[in-house]
Formats: sequence, C-alpha cells, structure tokens
Amino acid sequence: MTDVRLRAATASDAEFLAEMLAVAIDWRPGASPRPVADLMDMPDVWHYIDAWPQQSDFGLFAEIDQPVGAAWWRYFTAAQPGYGFTDEAVPEISIGVANGYRGRGIGRRLLLGLIAEGSKRGIPGLGLSVEPDNPALRLYERLGFKAVGGTGGSVTLFLKLDD
Repeated sequence: MTDVRLRAATASDAEFLAEMLAVAIDWRPGASPRPVADLMDMPDVWHYIDAWPQQSDFGLFAEIDQPVGAAWWRYFTAAQPGYGFTDEAVPEISIGVANGYRGRGIGRRLLLGLIAEGSKRGIPGLGLSVEPDNPALRLYERLGFKAVGGTGGSVTLFLKLDD
C-alpha cells in the first residue's frame, strides 16, 4: 500500500495510540473497540499507553488521509510485566490498525518499521502477545517471531534482532 505514510509517534499522538490499544484488544471482526475510558480502569492494559511517551518508548503512526494505525514499544519489568513480556531488556510491542484498513499491509509496514528501529538501536529483540486465533499471528511468524510462552490464553512471541 503506497499511499500510507509512516512517521514517529509523538506526545500529541497519545489519544490515538490509546484508541489503537482498544483496537488491538478488541481485534475480532465485527467487534467494536471499547471506549478508551474503559481501558483506563484496566491497569494491566492501560500501562501499555499510560503517560505516553516515556523516555524509552518508541512508536510509529500510519496515516493515509487520516490516522489509520499505530505500533509502539514499551519496556516492562518482571515485577510489572506486560502480556508479551520476555525480558526487561526487551521492549514489548503493540499494534493496532483501524477497522476498514486491516488486511492492506499497514500492520506489516508498522511492524517492519519497529524491527528496523530496534535493530538500529541495538535492542536484543522484541516481544509481543497475540491470541492464537488472531490472523496477525501468521504475520508475526512469517517475520521470524517464535513462541516462547503464553499467558491468559495468549501466545508470547519473541523476535531476536541482529546484533
């Protein structure tokens, strides 16, 4: 999809990132993303976006004529892990693409952008969590992510980045 523009996410994008977090959680076809206010009452979910951006956060924003998707990473600790936590030195990524724009390569481009940035920064790898029936699992596996565990019915994946 050539008309998609990617750019680094900024502090002013926090609201849209929160909307994409809701989309990532409520990804099933026909599902309506829950209101962002509901996510704020879910600490295990809200910490993916709370106080965006923190110093070590990085994200990408996908736009056509409007924002259509976002992907970002955040570091977690073993004491307060994310669902896709693998190690404190490895950020966990989140990706959301708005309904109506899925299946058009936007998520792939966002993910490849995060992988490239992580490699550039010398990050050892990227982690994520995905439900086994989410079609995005196939994309992650094609790009080299490997299952390393799971939590709450989701699969935890890890991609080792080149040194």
